Amino acid sequence: MNLLKDFGRRLFERVEGGFDLAFPAEWNPFRQLGALGWFFYWIVAASGIYLYIFFDTGLTRAYESIEWIMNNQWYVGQVMRSLHRYASDALVVVVVLHLLREFSLDRMRGTRWFAWFTGIPLLWFLYACGISGYWLVWDVLAQYIAIATTEWLDTLPIFGEPTAANFVNSAALSGRFFSLMVFIHIAVPLIMLFLMWVHIQRYARPRMNPPRGLAAGTLAALVVLSLVFPAVSQAPANLDTVPAVIGFDWFYLAIYPLLDVVPGGQLWLGLAIGTVILAVLPWAPPLQKLATAEVDLDNCNGCGRCAEDCPFEAIIMGPRTDGAAYDTEAVVNASNCVSCGICAGACPTSTPHRRATDLMPGIQLPGYPIAELRDRTRATGQALSGDDRVMVFGCEQSRDLAKLSAPGVGVVVLPCVGMLPPSFIDWVLARDLADGVLVSGCARGDCYQRLGGNWTRQRVARQRDPYLRARVPDERVGLCWTPSGDRAGRQATLDALRSGLATAPQLKRRAERTRPAEATGG
Repeated sequence: MNLLKDFGRRLFERVEGGFDLAFPAEWNPFRQLGALGWFFYWIVAASGIYLYIFFDTGLTRAYESIEWIMNNQWYVGQVMRSLHRYASDALVVVVVLHLLREFSLDRMRGTRWFAWFTGIPLLWFLYACGISGYWLVWDVLAQYIAIATTEWLDTLPIFGEPTAANFVNSAALSGRFFSLMVFIHIAVPLIMLFLMWVHIQRYARPRMNPPRGLAAGTLAALVVLSLVFPAVSQAPANLDTVPAVIGFDWFYLAIYPLLDVVPGGQLWLGLAIGTVILAVLPWAPPLQKLATAEVDLDNCNGCGRCAEDCPFEAIIMGPRTDGAAYDTEAVVNASNCVSCGICAGACPTSTPHRRATDLMPGIQLPGYPIAELRDRTRATGQALSGDDRVMVFGCEQSRDLAKLSAPGVGVVVLPCVGMLPPSFIDWVLARDLADGVLVSGCARGDCYQRLGGNWTRQRVARQRDPYLRARVPDERVGLCWTPSGDRAGRQATLDALRSGLATAPQLKRRAERTRPAEATGG
């Protein structure tokens, strides 16, 4: 299983690297698959409402009403019909890619099982939406789908009478069939929308909208495609004849050719087994449970920053229970906590400058306390040598991070760079543990812990509390946001920071002060 995930991860990294050449990092479509799924859903919904206004559910009028929309409203109706079709196909593509990518990046185990598990039934509803939509056109493709689907359904012991009997000939079919299909085609997407809402419930600030530029470009591409290659109906359905040739949509109907070679019951069984396998993947094998964040009320003033920054809705602010003069306290929901440490990075008491008392912040990870982070940082800095020493704080998701280590480079690995309090950067430079600090996280817009990279950038830019102190020179701090396997990108950012340190005013003055002593041999 790990080999399969590793192969998928490397494959996605290669493809995404190619797209990075054409898109800004945060616009890369592969890093916005979930948001694009929502975007395509809304396009399908909006265009579907427009088409429904002019659709007629009569036996012969169903096909004729679609043709009227295409021919008499080519300037709007044709575009709407084509948008409906192409956005539906695109929705299938991004959903499948999203599933494969989350699996490859191992983002479905542990407390993340909920999003994965609730996403599995969405696949069934997605295909039910698409297939039912093809029936409404009532062309030869719809005729094929109707007969094949009802015969397939009849292999299940759930109907008293064969449903395929309704499609024996034209006389057996009534207009009520289209009324039923319209109801299904409206009801199923509404149920799907509810499940989509459930799907993201354990995420704070879920990404439901792609960046505006990406959204505008995607919509423009769909409109151009709709104008150049409009979606058209095939010949009208006729149950008294058997169509010899039909156009096929492999996005939604890829499984239908199997009905010619695999018995329907066996195909149902195969789909059921596949669904169960997908559903249990978060526990195959189960993720080792890490110690969840813990609150120390003696140091918690109820500021709420940890709850505000938690990406997984694992922290809420509850009434004070220790009699202190504060109104609230942080309360951790262990079932939602992924042990990313972002809450510790948000806590104003997570400062290494503390001397009078032990370093015990208001909230932290028991398995990686802030005091231990300070000890590791101090030990790493004391081992550095040279005139361009750099301390690297890196995310554990980055491969080969340790290979950045050199006589003048030290690496401290964190569960997420969002765990790093900005005061640590100040402390490292003030204590002369390093000449520069590099914070290395996941690619922009693709933080493994969802929001850690965003919060870190804003804290260092002094846009989010806790802020990096203004006294810290910007030229001595570097930020690196690269995919986990992009060792070359991290090395290039590190080299650029080290080169720039030579011109940093503070370091330049230090070098000038030491140069005379070196010249005289003192």
